[in-house]
Amino acid sequence: MRSRTGASTNSRRPPHGPNWYPSGIVRQIVLDTETTGLEVADGHRVIEIGCIELVNRRPTGRDWHRYLKPGREVEPGALAVHGITNEFLAAQPEFAQVAGEFLAFIDGAELVIHNAEFDVGFLDAELAAAGITRPIAERCRVLDTLGMARRMHPGQRNNLDALCKRYNVDNSTRDLHGALLDARILADVYLAMSGGQAALGLDAAPAAPGTAAAAGSVARGAVRIPVIHASESELAAHESSLDVIDRASGGRTVFRAGAGRGA
Repeated sequence: MRSRTGASTNSRRPPHGPNWYPSGIVRQIVLDTETTGLEVADGHRVIEIGCIELVNRRPTGRDWHRYLKPGREVEPGALAVHGITNEFLAAQPEFAQVAGEFLAFIDGAELVIHNAEFDVGFLDAELAAAGITRPIAERCRVLDTLGMARRMHPGQRNNLDALCKRYNVDNSTRDLHGALLDARILADVYLAMSGGQAALGLDAAPAAPGTAAAAGSVARGAVRIPVIHASESELAAHESSLDVIDRASGGRTVFRAGAGRGA
């Protein structure tokens, strides 16, 4: 089993507070959890939370990661998936002890989660158990990458491993599930999916070169390639970033100077 440490929070901070960025900047938190079992209705609990910060679609180097003492046993089936033992968890803090710093990290961001209904349901249950009545949906927008993948690739497997294969994302270190590791992998998958990269058909065996089947698969693949344009909010965020750079250079940036000359 992989070696584990109890907690990590990258200390790099943006200016003016932990979650402050200039107006127009898009802040996202890619999040994953591990649990004692599959059903929150059966009293299962969160035992690991991993978060990765993206700002304007770029990783910032900030993350938040904790293992948690659940107050109940980990089911054998869950243990086989993530390898996190009851003995290890006995020395970890309870969710209520770290809830404040967790909420401070995700506050106001868009959460990017694969199968968000599962993770958000568990997190809301943990918040309620800690006496915190305001749920995740009232704190953050939530983007479900599983729903996104199903819309983009209907009828195909869309779990994280399948998406890694489809988008050529390295998941070779994923011998067991882990919240922080899976959040890092999901960040790469989400950026590939949302950046306009089309599925390359890696799940299917290739047709022999020069055959009609091969030619047909290329033609059909070309039709399916989505053209994704930047939204108005993304364009505004980009322009805001350019403005910051231009002001910092005293108005001497090439892209602004070139625009002024009609270049």
